[in-house]
Amino acid sequence: MSGTTNTTDGSSLSQGDVDTDDETPLEVEGLRKTFGGITAVDDVTFGVEKGSITGLIGPNGAGKSTTFNLITGMHDADGGTVRFNGEDITGLPPHEIANRGLARTFQIARELEEMTVLENMMLAPKGQIGEALWRSIAPGARDNVKRQEAEHLERVWEVLDFFEIDHLADEYAENLSGGQRKLLEMARALLTDPDVLLLDEPFAGVNPSLEKRLLKHIHELREDGYTFLIVEHDMDLIMENCERVIVMHQGRVLKDGTPAEVKESEDVIEAYLGGEV
Repeated sequence: MSGTTNTTDGSSLSQGDVDTDDETPLEVEGLRKTFGGITAVDDVTFGVEKGSITGLIGPNGAGKSTTFNLITGMHDADGGTVRFNGEDITGLPPHEIANRGLARTFQIARELEEMTVLENMMLAPKGQIGEALWRSIAPGARDNVKRQEAEHLERVWEVLDFFEIDHLADEYAENLSGGQRKLLEMARALLTDPDVLLLDEPFAGVNPSLEKRLLKHIHELREDGYTFLIVEHDMDLIMENCERVIVMHQGRVLKDGTPAEVKESEDVIEAYLGGEV
């Protein structure tokens, strides 16, 4: 699938080619992880459907972020399998998983603080031929490097415009607010041309105005064919914006269903909502 999303100036933001045959691009089966004898993730199994916004919720310590880390190669699993677009990616290093089209953000944004927003963005695109020193100095190759950099710069400005942070391009990342850093991190993830984006608490510490902007961008990108898996503590936000919700409790999947099904689940009410819906 090759989609387009309108930017604020009326131009379009194109998504890279996506395999349209696999309707469940991300599949997790029997995932398990222990730390010092404590089981953090225990036989976790679920799939994320293409073009969906899926929520992953649960109380603190439920294993949500550990599951994210296992999926994206930040931790090695003790058991189980992660498949992405039909390929077993279990145990691959994070950069190889990202290069295959599975991108993530973090609870605490990891921008390079001493670089500008524009410089942070220019580091994100994959396959930059200028990363090889000989290509930067060889007379015949320099033109190709410059041409690619110009293409990347055009794409970067499109994405900055889409996220409405183009006015911050020359600002150092360390000077951004928490919400602006979340926008930058999501924008940078988008530049890797992902099929699926895993967002780890993207709304934490974000003011209501920026929260609305983030949600707007997520829905626009979903309509364009992108797929999202979101960890979030705000139950109302997840219920209002996700087609499907996966509930974790004590390292296991407690419930997997629609928001209505999750709200009506007695197990969820008891374990996660404290007796209240």
